[in-house]
Amino acid sequence: MATVMQKIKDIEDEMARTQKNKATAHHLGLLKAKLAKLRRELLTPTSKGGGGAGEGFDVTKSGDARVGLVGFPSVGKSTLLNKLTGTFSEVASYEFTTLTCIPGVITYRGAKIQLLDLPGIIEGAKDGKGRGRQVISTARTCNCIIIVLDAIKPITHKRLIEKELEGFGIRLNKEPPNLTFRKKDKGGINFTSTVANTHLDLDTVKAICSEYRIHNADITLRFDATADDLIDVIEGSRIYMPCIYAVNKIDQITLEELEILDKLPHYCPVSAHLEWNLDGLLDKVWEYLNLTRIYTKPKGMNPDYEDPVILSSKKRTVEDFCERIHKDMVKQFKYALVWGSSAKHKPQRVGKEHELEDEDVVQIIKKV
Repeated sequence: MATVMQKIKDIEDEMARTQKNKATAHHLGLLKAKLAKLRRELLTPTSKGGGGAGEGFDVTKSGDARVGLVGFPSVGKSTLLNKLTGTFSEVASYEFTTLTCIPGVITYRGAKIQLLDLPGIIEGAKDGKGRGRQVISTARTCNCIIIVLDAIKPITHKRLIEKELEGFGIRLNKEPPNLTFRKKDKGGINFTSTVANTHLDLDTVKAICSEYRIHNADITLRFDATADDLIDVIEGSRIYMPCIYAVNKIDQITLEELEILDKLPHYCPVSAHLEWNLDGLLDKVWEYLNLTRIYTKPKGMNPDYEDPVILSSKKRTVEDFCERIHKDMVKQFKYALVWGSSAKHKPQRVGKEHELEDEDVVQIIKKV
């Protein structure tokens, strides 16, 4: 472990010393690829001993979505979880109160959302310090991250936590890079770009691929990609996740300071202790999870508006809806009647591939 961490530190030091310009782009790209490989090696140990999730971290996923509370010690994550879910997570003014992962569930707009209070992240978590590896590997299983920041020192903490999560392959509020990478058996590295490219050239691309022992591949860029973007695609294990910055303890700062903080993107001011703006935070969580509520309508009866079927925004066809209710329903499916914004007329008769919208009403007609 120490040798890998030393190698990581050496590369980071060399990158810090290297001036960023066109002449050094090739060298920096190579260093970034080496760094990504070493971090993967560090964070996914091959030995069976001590590499597991750790007691208290293997939390069974429940509900319709999972949201992780991440932050430095004593910023108010446990208080936030207690207020939102009624789950008891020990609260104290000293650091590292929460040493295991505490789950709680909140029902919001018909959806059951699992909230995880993850133990305080410390600087160096991505390098295996503290219990950082278990914390961030659990964070990777979430659908959305809430980074809880202290209103008195939010920017410093924000940058440090982002660096830790980035180092573990979690990309916050970003889309996957719009580039195609395809290995092949022969023909060398074929590099094409449909846009003007200011970060990558053929030599840098070849150097990065060589580090991964890839000598034959087709790479097509559709945006001005960086070396980091290419490495992310080659690594293939990156998680792209929405993130909300909950700036807590706003009762301890001035109105002027609050207005400055308000300019941060993806920001939500709260006071967990005084229960200020918790509804605003939940609204933002709902917006970022981008869930779709579908109401069922049994034949000859009124729609059930109490217990919606919750679908993700990426999987919301009638077939996804059927599978969420019961796996055998797709086999018995004949057609569906849909009322709501996705229907051209009320009701519309549709097939399995029809995409549903939030708060649609669906009646499934089975084969006789």
